[in-house]
Amino acid sequence: MKAPSRLVLASASPRRLDLLRQIGLEPDAVDPPDIDESPLKDETTRLLVERLARGKAAVAAARNPGAFVLAADTLVAVGRRILAKPLDEADARRMLALLSGRAHRVLTGVAVVAPDGRTASRISETRLHFKRLTPAEIEGHIASDDWRDASGGYKIHKGAGAFVMSIQGSYTGVVGLPLYEAKALLEGLGFQRPRPS
Repeated sequence: MKAPSRLVLASASPRRLDLLRQIGLEPDAVDPPDIDESPLKDETTRLLVERLARGKAAVAAARNPGAFVLAADTLVAVGRRILAKPLDEADARRMLALLSGRAHRVLTGVAVVAPDGRTASRISETRLHFKRLTPAEIEGHIASDDWRDASGGYKIHKGAGAFVMSIQGSYTGVVGLPLYEAKALLEGLGFQRPRPS
């Protein structure tokens, strides 16, 4: 019988770790790489999230030979504008004001590197529509600190979930790891889940 595969999560995000655990996957290691996430000139959001996910996976795979390495990158886009993680409260307020009453997209690139070096990736794109936010709602969100370490300045699984009027696509992709795509990539490259004891 084939031995269970070793799995490394190339992310420091506690949300991604929690999502993997939801489907019974406990990584053997968490190894977040530090790469330059600046967009290239004229790079689309889709190309950017896929490049970053593949780049993170490649760095972590080089440090973890013999393992399956899973990486992801999430960005929020309003039109052609990319909303990364806010730098400070003022930046978070600007992002929330931009998202207020509008539709936007959340794109998550997922990449897996197999022990033999084969790499596969997918992009999850979800469209959301926020209600029009009052100044009090924006200030309440800033006070909650839920804007920190979150693309677009919000976390859908926290209080900002009440801002979402509609969602088309992957909820887990908005949280940070589209589980359908992640599981399909792992299985497609031959990942064997450990059997429950």
